Amino acid sequence: MNDQETFEDHALRLVTERFPHAVGALLGGSAAQGRATPTSDLDIAVLLPDSDTSRREVIRHDGRLAELFLHTVADIPEFFAWDRARRRGTVLFLYDQGLMLIDPHGHVARTRERARAVIATGPPPLTPAEWERGRYVLTCYLDDLSDTPPANRYEQLSLADHALREAAHLVTAYHGAWTGIGKWLPRRLLSADPARGRALLDGHQTVAEHADPMPMVIAVQQVLDLIGGALREGYTQRWDI
Repeated sequence: MNDQETFEDHALRLVTERFPHAVGALLGGSAAQGRATPTSDLDIAVLLPDSDTSRREVIRHDGRLAELFLHTVADIPEFFAWDRARRRGTVLFLYDQGLMLIDPHGHVARTRERARAVIATGPPPLTPAEWERGRYVLTCYLDDLSDTPPANRYEQLSLADHALREAAHLVTAYHGAWTGIGKWLPRRLLSADPARGRALLDGHQTVAEHADPMPMVIAVQQVLDLIGGALREGYTQRWDI
């Protein structure tokens, strides 16, 4: 990629060179949203004819990493159902928010409308068993985080990380919102519940910077209060082997 070439230009050139048989493509992620850094990768969705194979590839093209989401047209409905079941909707949002690169036959436009319809239904709700397990797991992290002395920094930081992920999972589920991982965890958490999300993230940062777990303990307790309270004795999990 040269200094004058945009991310969109580079993505289009990649698709044209690597997938001349593609029936559609778009650029998503940070590069499409104006959040890209000089070293950001390219998230590209490519629609392929049904004679090809759906897959995910990571390549380097002219010095820049590119993560490719390759799907045949026929596989899209099944893949979107799988993506929704994860409650993150990674590729659903790529089609919803991405920049069109090529669409000679209207496949991308139709796939985008399908993605938006799935997004509008929201992620699947948690089952009663999943809610109960989430409460129990988050309670365990709460108790351990409260009891771990600041001298045990490795354990304290690990507990704070796990508590944040579990709490974010439950808060987004409570609001019927999509969740995320990595940099998308705080974005989706704050979007779903600004007040509780900020308390969790600020609490997590306080653990990291000052070895003080109490703000996060309070924030986690607030999440538990939202979903039925802490769960310790009386919890039962069936193991289907």
